[in-house]
Amino acid sequence: MSDSQKHLHLTNGRLLAKNTLWNLAGGAPVVLAVFSIPILIRDLGKDRFGVLALAWALVGYASFFDVGLGRALTQLAAKKLGAGQEEEIPGLVWTSLLLLLVVGTTGCVAVAAISPWLVGHELKIPEAIQTESLWAFYLLAFSIPAVICAAALRGLLEAHQRFAMVNALKIPLNAFTFVGPLMVLPFSRSLVPVVGILVAGRYAGLLAHFWMSMKVVPELRKITWHAPSAKHLLKFGGWMTVSNVIGPLMLTLDRFFIAAILSVTAVAYYATPYELTTKLLLISIAVVGVMFPAFSVSFVSDGQRAAMLYGRTLKFLFLALFPIVLVSIVIAKDGLTLWLGADFAQHSTRVVQWLAVGVLANSVALVPFSFVQGIGRPDLTAKLHLLELPFYLGLLYWLIRVDGIEGAAIAWTARTVFDALALFVTAGRFLPSRPQSAGRTKVLMAAAMATLFLAALPHNLLPKVAFLLATILIFVPVTWFLILTPEERSFARVYR
Repeated sequence: MSDSQKHLHLTNGRLLAKNTLWNLAGGAPVVLAVFSIPILIRDLGKDRFGVLALAWALVGYASFFDVGLGRALTQLAAKKLGAGQEEEIPGLVWTSLLLLLVVGTTGCVAVAAISPWLVGHELKIPEAIQTESLWAFYLLAFSIPAVICAAALRGLLEAHQRFAMVNALKIPLNAFTFVGPLMVLPFSRSLVPVVGILVAGRYAGLLAHFWMSMKVVPELRKITWHAPSAKHLLKFGGWMTVSNVIGPLMLTLDRFFIAAILSVTAVAYYATPYELTTKLLLISIAVVGVMFPAFSVSFVSDGQRAAMLYGRTLKFLFLALFPIVLVSIVIAKDGLTLWLGADFAQHSTRVVQWLAVGVLANSVALVPFSFVQGIGRPDLTAKLHLLELPFYLGLLYWLIRVDGIEGAAIAWTARTVFDALALFVTAGRFLPSRPQSAGRTKVLMAAAMATLFLAALPHNLLPKVAFLLATILIFVPVTWFLILTPEERSFARVYR
């Protein structure tokens, strides 16, 4: 296969669509959260569940410790595949893994060292559960090397567009995140075995990822160190590290602020709707996970194709998410009452509505974010996050003190909207041409965001239903006839 044929194969529309569907299937275990969270709250209690929510956040934030190497491996492996340099990939992979083992171990020690201070002083954890909470944090620290090494191997599979393999692993591992703690409840209510079983699952996942990776790249059976690759990975990953640190930090720090300023019970009221609402990000993560290596390959070989892929991805992602977010805002109060009871609905309805708007903004922002990083400019996203962080932290602290957990949701959403606007401008500088119907898409996005804020106003059932039906009846024909191009309508018919 020639280099041009490889480029077309790795960015083929049907292949990307199929792999996106695989990634979406990988998010299916989120449905388990709907059933498992009420049981965990009931059996563990709100305080222990608040600590468990912090544990989930810390595991998700483990990418902090990979110093950008996982994302760098995906980008560089994709470029080497497109350039026909497959023989260099095994050395690249092993060099990444060995570096990750060092930084992961360092991260493990660092988290373990600060855990007594976090549990005993900084977080408002009741004294009765501080001992088990401390041991839970120690276990979480031990999981860091497994989490970041598995993520790097997953990136290798993604660079090869092997998303069927990726999701054959992701589905059971994601399901275990919710099922694992439930398996412990008949025997113990302590956080130690609850978190311990999650950590065991992470190490089992690492072994499974390595086995799959050897099937794709058999040469991985031989451990090799390639010094030039180490230099390149560290240079590229340096700016990635800034985004890997600050990006997840801005996604998860709100819960730690709430615990420090208010209480871990308030964390439960905030984190429960947060965990459910932000699961919509799995859709955008599924899409950009496929598009990141495609952007890397296409930008070098065919800039016009990269622009087409960027515009089409942004448009389809927004159009898919808007109706879901709209429904989430309209039914927030009734849905929470049915799911968790009137107490949670009273405290968390506005949180759901604000976060839903923020999730939509954050979802579409992931497209320019992945594009900019995919073309080899992680320094730009890093600088943007460095600029955002102090303003966000100040706004978050102030709004939590003024308006409690609703204030935290407002701050989170304001930051995601600003981030999205800034990333659109940044990505636009590198697009060789303006995507078709870009102007109309921007108008649609602005109108849709205004509609979402209006959706939170009705309180009675009949006005809610009327507003929802009217909005959908307008949205569908406008999208089909004014926003989608004839080619995109044909594409949508194939995959509807």
